[in-house]
Amino acid sequence: MTTASVATGVIDEPGDLGQAARWGIVAAAFLSTFTCFGIAYSFGAFFDSMAEEFGTGKGQTALMFSLTTCFYFMGGVVTGRFADRFGPRRVMLVGAVSMGLGLLLTSMVQSLWVGFITYGIGVGTATACGYVPMVATVGGWFTRRRTMALGLAVSGIGAGTLVCAPVAAALIEAHGWRTTYVIFAVAGSAALLIASIGAVRPPVVGAGGSIDLRAIVRDRRFLTLYSASLITSLALFVPFVFVKSYATEQGISSGSAAAIVGFIGAASIVGRLGLGAIGTRVGPVRLMQFSFFVMSSSYLLWVIAGGSYAMLVVFAVVLGVGYGGFIALSPAAVALLFGTNGLSTILGATYTGAGIGGLFGPPIAGAIIDSSGYQAGIWFAIAMSAVSTVVLYTLPVRSRT
Repeated sequence: MTTASVATGVIDEPGDLGQAARWGIVAAAFLSTFTCFGIAYSFGAFFDSMAEEFGTGKGQTALMFSLTTCFYFMGGVVTGRFADRFGPRRVMLVGAVSMGLGLLLTSMVQSLWVGFITYGIGVGTATACGYVPMVATVGGWFTRRRTMALGLAVSGIGAGTLVCAPVAAALIEAHGWRTTYVIFAVAGSAALLIASIGAVRPPVVGAGGSIDLRAIVRDRRFLTLYSASLITSLALFVPFVFVKSYATEQGISSGSAAAIVGFIGAASIVGRLGLGAIGTRVGPVRLMQFSFFVMSSSYLLWVIAGGSYAMLVVFAVVLGVGYGGFIALSPAAVALLFGTNGLSTILGATYTGAGIGGLFGPPIAGAIIDSSGYQAGIWFAIAMSAVSTVVLYTLPVRSRT
């Protein structure tokens, strides 16, 4: 901090990059999250085609998405530590290669279990490389506008979901799911290579990225945040996998059904930007708690929607706003509670909870749907989301000294 900043009470932004360059890093993070999550969350568009070709049930097919979700959230603790140690650009380059190879190999699989490996490891590794390191990089370059910058960066997740799911559905209808994965492989790798240009290592702070992770994971605040993230993730990814299939069984066309996932993504942009901006004034922890409440409430709309497309769109919008707030505010909440030193590592550790929830949630819901129908699967999501909301409201909100 400079003498002038002490005198005026204004905290300088870290490092020596200009404002334009910092916002360029935000744009790179947006492109990275757009690509990784747009491709990963478009899996619902591939779901029916792959299940039909391989002759598998909903629970088994959903495991492919769940393994990917688990891999990129669990892998975040590794890629986050690598980014703290070696810089985010090298990690991003690994992600670009992984995305291309994973999707190309998936387009050639002849059995679903091989797809578990190619898609799960390929897309999972790419997303782990493109999410936590880039989000932490943005957090490290901003102080005064950190919540806003992080909200813009992770809004790429919503934009990618909005664009990629309908595009995937259209490409599958025209060319089949295998060719669509080839197209996604080329486009995804190219986008991540471009994003890596903006992966500039943030200034060294505190202990230079060296943290006592064992002490942090024993902190009550970390345990509360971790538990809430794990439990809500048991519910969160259920609609990404099943809402399209649910809608088509209700007589809604495939294209319109796939668009519901896109509506979740579009509404999440509102949540990320709107709640992210408000978080600067209200505080990220309190708003994240509110986001959990919104997500929990949204599943009730799915229960009563039936075959009403309008009600399904309303469900998607409400869920998207809450989900967007959760994703946008959690990095800012972690930075508030634990500081920015080693932020990539701390975020990666936090997201392993979401990885566990993402691994078990969709297959459990799929098994429930196979045995008892969609309503039972939706009530499972309602229960998990409600419990996570109660847990998160016990989070102490004081920041780390």
